[in-house]
Amino acid sequence: MLGSTHGTLTTDFRARVEACGETPRTAVHSTTGPAATADGAVDVSGRPLTADVPDLDRFFRPESVAVIGASDAEGRPNTGITRQLMAWAERVGARLHPVHPTRASVFGLPCRTSVADLPEPVDLAVLLVADPLPVIEELAEAKVKFAVAFASGFAETGEAGAAAQTRLAAAVRRSGMRLLGPNTNLNAFQEFREDLDGPAIALITQSGHQGRPLYALQELGIRLSHWAPTGNEADLETADFISYFAGRPEVGAIACYVEGLKDGRSFLLAADRAARSGVPVVAVKVGRTEAGARTAASHTGKLTGADTVVDAALRQFGVIRVDGLDELQDTAALLARARRPQADGVVVYSISGGTGAHFCDLATEAGLHLPTLSPAKQDELHQWIPAYLNVANPVDNGGHPVGDWRGRKIIDAILADPAVGVLICPITGPFPPMSDKLAQDLVDAAEQTDKLICVVWGSPVGTEEAYRTTLLGSSRVATFRTFANCITAVRAYFDHHRFTSGYRSPFADAPRTPSPSYRKAQALMRPGQQLSEHAAKQLLRAYGIRVPREQLVTSAAAAVRAAGLVGYPVVMKASGPQLAHKTELGLVKVGLTSASQIRDAYRELTDIARYEDVPLDGILVCQMVERGVEMVVGVTQDELFGPTVTVGLGGVLVEVLRDAAVRVPPFGEDQARAMLTELRGHALLEGVRGAPPADVDALVEVVLRVQRMALELGDCLSELDVNPLMVLPRGQGAVALDALAICR
Repeated sequence: MLGSTHGTLTTDFRARVEACGETPRTAVHSTTGPAATADGAVDVSGRPLTADVPDLDRFFRPESVAVIGASDAEGRPNTGITRQLMAWAERVGARLHPVHPTRASVFGLPCRTSVADLPEPVDLAVLLVADPLPVIEELAEAKVKFAVAFASGFAETGEAGAAAQTRLAAAVRRSGMRLLGPNTNLNAFQEFREDLDGPAIALITQSGHQGRPLYALQELGIRLSHWAPTGNEADLETADFISYFAGRPEVGAIACYVEGLKDGRSFLLAADRAARSGVPVVAVKVGRTEAGARTAASHTGKLTGADTVVDAALRQFGVIRVDGLDELQDTAALLARARRPQADGVVVYSISGGTGAHFCDLATEAGLHLPTLSPAKQDELHQWIPAYLNVANPVDNGGHPVGDWRGRKIIDAILADPAVGVLICPITGPFPPMSDKLAQDLVDAAEQTDKLICVVWGSPVGTEEAYRTTLLGSSRVATFRTFANCITAVRAYFDHHRFTSGYRSPFADAPRTPSPSYRKAQALMRPGQQLSEHAAKQLLRAYGIRVPREQLVTSAAAAVRAAGLVGYPVVMKASGPQLAHKTELGLVKVGLTSASQIRDAYRELTDIARYEDVPLDGILVCQMVERGVEMVVGVTQDELFGPTVTVGLGGVLVEVLRDAAVRVPPFGEDQARAMLTELRGHALLEGVRGAPPADVDALVEVVLRVQRMALELGDCLSELDVNPLMVLPRGQGAVALDALAICR
């Protein structure tokens, strides 16, 4: 809930929301943990500014464990689970206490009849019962820190199950402990290999089976440190584990399979913590399509959110989104182990000209930088590679040398180039002994350089010694099975380090107190109503957004006087609280240059409004603004993230072009500018076909002012649409020619 997880709001925020004519909302931004923020700081909207980082050490490494419903009866499901938990407890050095009302012992261990009979305080209770709710109060009495509920039949089953989960979550909040589940599994208690070194992957999955491919990475020599199967997230959620893992020294990357986000702000705060720590977060987020979203909701009972907003929010906070589990495992593995890039250049080294050309096409299309090697470097490489072969990039060796030292010389020479940050060697199929020697030379070179070396081993067999032993036996070479996954991972590698190198948390600069504009805007709000264009423009003016000179009139004579004051030529528009698309109704007249035209236009506009039964508050007589680039800037409410800000190409074709970028407040000027570069029509702002460059600085300023409005009025303002925002030539500003505002 806003301000704290127990639903208390800051006094100022509660007063402001109630002033908007609403009961304070707590559903969209709710959390269920014991604290919404680490320090209680909230922004001007009442949302938290810092992540709550639960101390999960005693969850993953408890000193004592109670198994409620433990069993050793043959053929019972709880028996196998109890056996696995006993083995896990032994591995982590925890004392395990079985609890069952009718058993004296379980697998030779003394069995307690109830939680109250436990011989010591317990860090973790595992609930092997169909209904965990009655046990929660007993656990609270015993001061248990953590609990895991495997039981299903909650929010994933429909309304009745969702109600049961709500009751469970409320009981957990009252208890003060933390709960994993319900509808989770034993993945947190898997055995992890202890013989692997280097940075590890921490895994978070809402569907346990979807984490299996990443768990299997251990068989390829890649270390895993934790697995959090979050299930229905009645309490502990994906964001909690991201925040925790981001502070673990052994974690090199966090891999997530996410079906639905429980709370948008909590997730972004967690991603922000990871970004500040430099820990990459790679995620599969399902729900890109309507069918996928529907399936995800039925499986975990979560909101998937509007995918365009989710996608933008992930990019905004540096979360790397991939589509497949194979991409998730390959990208996370690379990011966990690769060192920071020293240059952004990628060189492709191949024993086949066709392979090199094919890979370069795909890599360039994906946005990787493949520099042409300098003439001096090409001359150096031609000492060991025949002169008729191309070594500009890709480097075609015509067949890696097998019988002497030349192969290693070629690789070392490429890596010595200061423009080269990554060397990629695609091997489409094994060709021993050449491919064996090539693999060994690459592994040996990787041990002597800080630069990244990637190999694509394309053999469908995958049993070759060069692959299984030489390449997978190296923690310094990143090995892939497909071109696409290699390119995806390398692109993510550069993107992550580029993002984190200049990252500053937007939450650090988020406004915490209302601006003077808020008080002016508050008086204009009409709860549950759409504002007229005139009132919506007053709202913009309150936040310092420029609008045309205009006057609202209620007679033809007043319209003529207003035109004289505004200055010819003028635009006349009907203004009323129910008008959204005036152009379609013929309620806009442009380029009026005389008093007679003004009187005729006034009569025509009022006649149309009367015929269409559209109530008016008057006719606007507006300054006619010279042509610029028509943009749209707006605010909408997202079910997960709250108010969001959108910018795109505007005008009457805005819904046809659908060229827009979105961000979740708070964000800074850098993100506002990045929104513009994401637009397909960005070139229009730079000036095309003789048009002057637009005033991009003024456009960015409008976006930031609209963001401030979204933060301060987000719980009062359902929707804001500034369209068109006319962006004038550079140095002349931007003017909001029309605006629509709908109050909550």
